[in-house]
Amino acid sequence: MSRPIFEVIALTAQDAQAAESGGADRLELVADMAADGLTPSVDDFAKIRAAVQIPLRVMLRIRDGFAPGDLDELRARAAALRAEGADEFVFGFLDADGAVDLAATQAVAQAVEGCHWTFHRALDHSADRAAVRAAVGGLPGLDTFLTSGAAAGVDAGREVLLAELAEAGAPGHRQRILIGGGLRAEHVPGLRAAGFDAFHVGGAVRLHGWDSPVDVAKVARWRDLIDA
Repeated sequence: MSRPIFEVIALTAQDAQAAESGGADRLELVADMAADGLTPSVDDFAKIRAAVQIPLRVMLRIRDGFAPGDLDELRARAAALRAEGADEFVFGFLDADGAVDLAATQAVAQAVEGCHWTFHRALDHSADRAAVRAAVGGLPGLDTFLTSGAAAGVDAGREVLLAELAEAGAPGHRQRILIGGGLRAEHVPGLRAAGFDAFHVGGAVRLHGWDSPVDVAKVARWRDLIDA
């Protein structure tokens, strides 16, 4: 059995190096966590790519929310990041009614054709998560849903996560479930026992929230907990 995936949010090369040293398998690269994570600059991506060896998934999101006029800029940023070596991404878009914006999601998926990508926690804020899964589940490159099961986090979404895990392999459920959003250390043993094998953290591996860097020792403790 392969070991579980442990993904850590990184904003800087310092974060990335600490996460890698502590045992993270993969990084989600973002900027501006005050806006819940936006696309980093090409320069920041290049610095982080040069600093670590583990895979990087880069957020494609230019503002808190999404407007149709954002699409051209998103595709341009994706192209610039790919030219710099980015080959994994994170994105997903909803419309004003909470339904998946399939046209936008398809357009960005086409812009990163040949790359693996994660549909992020827009799923947890959708009006109908089953409809989102059904709509995007067949898009090329999609291999992961980042989710806590509910907008309020793992405490509220645990039963939803378990129900979705039970559907593994069915249409819309062929992708890996990456649990993140309100995830705390005490959740992990039960989730591992239930069969989940991928976990995502950000603030939990920092000493003083988003104003402090990733802490190697905290990452290592999470690594040990996930592997136990």
